[in-house]
Amino acid sequence: MATIQAVLRKKGNAQNLYPITIRITKDRRTSYISTGQYIDQKFWDAQNKKVKKSHPNAARINRLVLKKLSEANDKLLDAEVNEDFISASEVSESVKGKDKIDFFVLADLHLENLKNAEKHSQHLTQKGRIAKFKKFVGKDRLHFKEITIFLLKNFEGYILNQEKRKPRTAVNYMILIRKIYNLAISEGLAEHSNYPFGKGKIQIRIPESDKVGLSIEEVKLLENASNLTIAQRNAVNVWLISFYFAGIRVSDVLQLRKSDFKDGRLLYRMNKNQKIVSLKVPEKAKTILELYKEHSFGNNDLIFPYLRGTNFSDAQELLTRIKTSTRTLNRRLELVAKQLKIDKKLSMHIARHSFGNISGDKIPIQMLQKLYRHSSITTTISYQSSFMKKDTDDALDKVINF
Repeated sequence: MATIQAVLRKKGNAQNLYPITIRITKDRRTSYISTGQYIDQKFWDAQNKKVKKSHPNAARINRLVLKKLSEANDKLLDAEVNEDFISASEVSESVKGKDKIDFFVLADLHLENLKNAEKHSQHLTQKGRIAKFKKFVGKDRLHFKEITIFLLKNFEGYILNQEKRKPRTAVNYMILIRKIYNLAISEGLAEHSNYPFGKGKIQIRIPESDKVGLSIEEVKLLENASNLTIAQRNAVNVWLISFYFAGIRVSDVLQLRKSDFKDGRLLYRMNKNQKIVSLKVPEKAKTILELYKEHSFGNNDLIFPYLRGTNFSDAQELLTRIKTSTRTLNRRLELVAKQLKIDKKLSMHIARHSFGNISGDKIPIQMLQKLYRHSSITTTISYQSSFMKKDTDDALDKVINF
C-alpha cells in the first residue's frame, strides 16, 4: 500500500520560507519530491494539503503540486497494472524528471521565490542576469551537465570584453549561476561530479573594490556652490544630507519624512536590513532641512519631492521610482562636478565613501560600525580599510626618509 500527498517540510530556508514537497510512502519507506516552491507557513492549508487562496500565486503553485501528485500516482498505477515492484525512491526519481528540470526552469523558480519573498530589487537584478546568460547560451534549455568550465570561462570573457563590464559584475553572474547549480544538487536535479565550481575549476574571488570619496575641500565646494540650477541645487542637497548622516543610502534619503525627525534626532528604519537608526541632526543638516519645510504638507509628508505620488504599498513601483530618481540625481551631480572642477565621478553612492574617506583613521572602528549600521565589525574593517592610510603612510616615510 502506498500513500502520496503534498506536505510542507519543517525545515525552512534563510528567508524562513518552507519547501512544498510530494511525500511518497511505500512499504514503510518514504521519499520526497521537491516542487521547487517555498512559502511562508501561514499560507499552507495543512488539512487540505494545498496553498491557501490568500497566497498571491496560490492557483499556479497548486496546479504544479497537483501535476506532481498525478505523475507520482500514474507511476504507481503503471507498476501495479504491470505487476512490477517499484519502491518509493524509484517513484520519486521518476517524477523528479531530471531531464525536464534544466538550469533555466530552476532559475525561473528561484526568481519566483524571490518575488514571493518581496525581494523586488534582487528579483529585478537577477532576472536581468539570467536573461543575459540565456542570450549568450543561445537556447531556451540548458542541462546542468552542459554548464562546463569552458562555457563559464567564455561567458566571463563575454561580460568583461564584449559587454565592457567590471570584474565585480562578472563575479556577480558567476555567483548567481553557482547558486542555482547548488540548488539543483540539493534537490537531486544535478550531479556533483559535473560541478564546474571549486578548486582547479571556476573559483569565485570577489575583487577588491576601488572606493573613492571626496576630500574635505571637495565637500566644501559642494556646500558653497553657487550658480546652480534649482534641479542641481536639490541634487546637491540630497547628496549632502546623505553625507551628513554618515552616508545613509539614497533609497533611505528619498523616503525620509518629517515624522522621522524628533527632538533633534533622525529616527528611521533602514530599508536594506530593517535596523532602527538614531542619529543626531547636525546643524548643517538642519539648515538644508529647513529649506524644504515650507513645501511639506503634513507631518508624514516626504522631505524631498522625488517620490511624491508613489504608491508605497506597491514594492515594485517604489523600487522603480527610486531607481529612476537616483539616475536623475546622478546625472545632475555629474554636471555639478564638471562645473566645480571636481575630478571624481560624483554620485549618490560616493557620499558614503566620502564619509569613510574623511573619517579615515580619526574615529575608532567600533564607533564607525555604529555610524555605518554594520552588523559585524569585520564588515566595517573591510569597508574602512580603503580609507585608513595613516599607518601605511607613516611606515613608508620611515623607510624612505633617510
